[in-house]
Amino acid sequence: MSTVRNHIEELRWRGLLHDSMPGTEEYLLQGPAKGYIGFDPTADSLHVGNMVQIMMLVHFQQSGHHPIALVGGATGMVGDPSGKSSERNLLDEDALRHNQACVHAQLERFLDFSPAISNPAQLVNNYDWFKDMGFLRFIREVGKHITVNYMMAKDSVKNRMETGISFTEFSYQLVQGFDYFHLYKELDCRLQMGGSDQWGNITTGTELIRRMAGGEAFAVTTPLLTKSDGSKFGKSEGGNIWLDAKRTSPYRFYQFWLNAADADAAKLARIFTLWPQEQCEALIAEHAKDPGRRTLQKEVAAYITRLVHGEGEMQDAVRASGILFSNDVDGLAQLSEQQLLDVFEGVPKAEVPRDRIAAGIPIADLLSDATGFLPSKGEARRALKEGSVSVNRTKAAEDRVVNTADLLRDRFLLLQRGKKSYFLVKVVG
Repeated sequence: MSTVRNHIEELRWRGLLHDSMPGTEEYLLQGPAKGYIGFDPTADSLHVGNMVQIMMLVHFQQSGHHPIALVGGATGMVGDPSGKSSERNLLDEDALRHNQACVHAQLERFLDFSPAISNPAQLVNNYDWFKDMGFLRFIREVGKHITVNYMMAKDSVKNRMETGISFTEFSYQLVQGFDYFHLYKELDCRLQMGGSDQWGNITTGTELIRRMAGGEAFAVTTPLLTKSDGSKFGKSEGGNIWLDAKRTSPYRFYQFWLNAADADAAKLARIFTLWPQEQCEALIAEHAKDPGRRTLQKEVAAYITRLVHGEGEMQDAVRASGILFSNDVDGLAQLSEQQLLDVFEGVPKAEVPRDRIAAGIPIADLLSDATGFLPSKGEARRALKEGSVSVNRTKAAEDRVVNTADLLRDRFLLLQRGKKSYFLVKVVG
């Protein structure tokens, strides 16, 4: 009797299924199976663009199967031409090993590697089986099974023929194909998953398994995720949105999901959460009644930030997100320095010497000469007279003198005129 859920059906309703080899669904319904996805360790952190594949493994494990995450210590030294228009820089072994350790730690947030459960996740590194395999052995034992014609028919190769492709990248599909063969032989892994741009590499693996072992293996690919405006998912104006808090703060990570377009919200909810279909569709329907409330974006942002950074960081990100739209004086004072800089990232800024603040500076001088927030001292006095100026969310009197006791985190002041005009002062020295 089967102890698994229908993984392919789960992928269908979530919008995660692009293609699969014939027989895949039937194979997975026979009982717990092993399936893998490869991750490229060319950085010391995964990013939001990797999360579709991470969630594929999560859903696979949730369906009762055994997920295998392959960290490409060897293939990271070669370079995958899929989706690339030019050669990429290759890393040395020390850098790759460091990156592998970081990726492993991040995957542990999503997948259960505990041997105490019936279907634990497993992490493998293809460097372990390639490190002692010489070139001659590889081309004799592996290369002879795949023709050059077969390799050149792959889109990842054809698309690079005009601009040029090195033998190194040309051979990548053979190397990845051997990964699949090795996992098939050693771990009885009969499924490889990946993005739709990986179809050619994956099917080379199934072909190697057929030709070298007379075996049958399967493939599943996901759509390449784009935003409703056609742009690549996972990027912001500042580049990648990383899972490492040192590269992308939890606040900025939360904001990435919170700021998703209404047209993308339902898709993100289906792909990046583990909500059951009924709960997910109910939230989508509620959101559709009043998109302006951004109910779905808030729920998705909280869910994914909690998953990646933990409950505490998620709560801090939610609280910090409300600072711009509230008069929460205590909340402002509780923000860390990084959160202050994140929340007011696009706000005009100026630096003021500490000795000038320590001596006590009249508010009109601070607003004008010292910072340039307001164009003149006369304009500053008018704004103060009409009661529209605040320092750290507290309305400022015309005779207010600002000193070091007012500093947030001992180095910042938040000036404000009206409801939407902000200015951040950083005290230096």
